[in-house]
Amino acid sequence: MAPYGSDDTTTADENDDLRSGRRKAARYVVPVAVVGVAAATIGLVPALASSGDPDLPEISAEQLIEKIAESDVEQLSGTVKISTDLGLPDLGGLESALTSGALGSGEGGSSADPSTKLTELVSGSHTLRVAADGPDRQKISLLGKASEYSLIHNGKDVWGYDSETNEVFHGTAEESGKHEEEVPATPKDFAEEALKAVDDTTSVTVDGTAHVAGRDAYRLLIKPKQSGTTVGAITVAVDARTGMPLKFTLTPSSGGAAVIDAGFTQVSFAKPDASTFDFTPPKGAKITEEDEAVEEGRAGRAPGKTPGHDTPEGDLPEGEPRVIGEGWNAVAVLETGGEGIPSGDELEGDLGPFGDFIDSFGDKAKGKFGEGRIFTTRLVNALVTDDGKVYVGAVTKDALVKAANAG
Repeated sequence: MAPYGSDDTTTADENDDLRSGRRKAARYVVPVAVVGVAAATIGLVPALASSGDPDLPEISAEQLIEKIAESDVEQLSGTVKISTDLGLPDLGGLESALTSGALGSGEGGSSADPSTKLTELVSGSHTLRVAADGPDRQKISLLGKASEYSLIHNGKDVWGYDSETNEVFHGTAEESGKHEEEVPATPKDFAEEALKAVDDTTSVTVDGTAHVAGRDAYRLLIKPKQSGTTVGAITVAVDARTGMPLKFTLTPSSGGAAVIDAGFTQVSFAKPDASTFDFTPPKGAKITEEDEAVEEGRAGRAPGKTPGHDTPEGDLPEGEPRVIGEGWNAVAVLETGGEGIPSGDELEGDLGPFGDFIDSFGDKAKGKFGEGRIFTTRLVNALVTDDGKVYVGAVTKDALVKAANAG
């Protein structure tokens, strides 16, 4: 684990009535490169105003991390604001089509499919209503200007409902449980991912206290010791009474506004009403079953093949991507089996003036690895080589090229 610094915190009142059950502590072990990729899919919320820092009992960073791990909150309801500022270009309608699933789910796909709908959280600002009552009942509602999308887990059933299109997606907990983990949606989700990266390349301290959503909280500060990473610092506001993360903020090493920030604006730890998790498909709604969507996704795929690969499924490598480097400088290497990205010159005959448009994406790069293009955001950068390899991590462009040369 990382070295733990001292903190400047003091004492406080504990005055909230909590109802919670016991749960096992989360495990904090995965390659940081995977954390970096996961971080690219999460959002940002503006910092909440604070009217004076609360006085709380002194606590060490190690004790605060243990408090998070041992948090046994199972019942809550509240509002979370999230948004993302990765510095991506504004793609207008194309971005909307991609995130809504119009292009991603394919013909016959459901706009209520959580695997495509929740990808809207990768850009812009969003408001979520969340509720939970133990491991078998959870609900997340993504609020739009004149519509609402809800993902509901109630017992064995998982429902997705898009009020704008009146479409329903239905699966079982066994089939659909993966959707609840694909896109982090609460400060707790984000904090657990960040804590997996804590090792001896990380400095962890307690950085005072704060008020978040009317609750007294400690501020846990996580900072990389290494140069070459795009991560500047991560701050997690931890509820002083329950140990549950209430707010998560990630700032880039380049400075400026936060890239990732998510926080409760309102939260209650009382048991939600059972009707919160009830769902009956509205009259006239189009209903897509999970197994139907899976079959549609397989349509058109050659037997024994995976898209982007020429290798039979049984011959594909299993497990995590290969990782170069360690700590916050770790870079994941993906073998796509493709031929990289063609240049505008190569496509000029087919695309005419759009060849220059293709070349405007990414910076050309050369090295021992060969040639390729680097695609950058304020957090995660990726190098796509001409021979089809992808190097990705929360590292600078120079660090990415260095990793590719070493690989």
